[in-house]
Amino acid sequence: MEIQGKVIAVLAPREGTSKTGNPWKVQEYVIETEEQYPKKMCFEIFGNDRISQFASMLVVGNTVKVSFDIDARQWNDRWFNSIRAWKVELPMQEPMAEIPPQAIPEPFPPAQPEAAATGESTDDLPF
Repeated sequence: MEIQGKVIAVLAPREGTSKTGNPWKVQEYVIETEEQYPKKMCFEIFGNDRISQFASMLVVGNTVKVSFDIDARQWNDRWFNSIRAWKVELPMQEPMAEIPPQAIPEPFPPAQPEAAATGESTDDLPF
């Protein structure tokens, strides 16, 4: 699944050691979609290598596109959702559409100096 939004929070990383003695690290981030009714989503990135890989993009204020998996697990008769990102990228900026130059109106025709000098009018207007 994918979602695009602005990073609004970077939470403190959590570290620990697994039952087998291997160290682990996870960090959570919160993004907010840019829709009429914005939604917030908290997701995590697991592993020190991935956290480092995406750290430059996951800065508060940046708009990012996050690819993630959703999973649920049970603990003490309760269920918890896990939203784990596996790819983060900056969205492609669409090139600005080229605005066609507006038609420049033709200037008014120049006044006829000959007619003005003789007092004759070339128009049919009654005033």
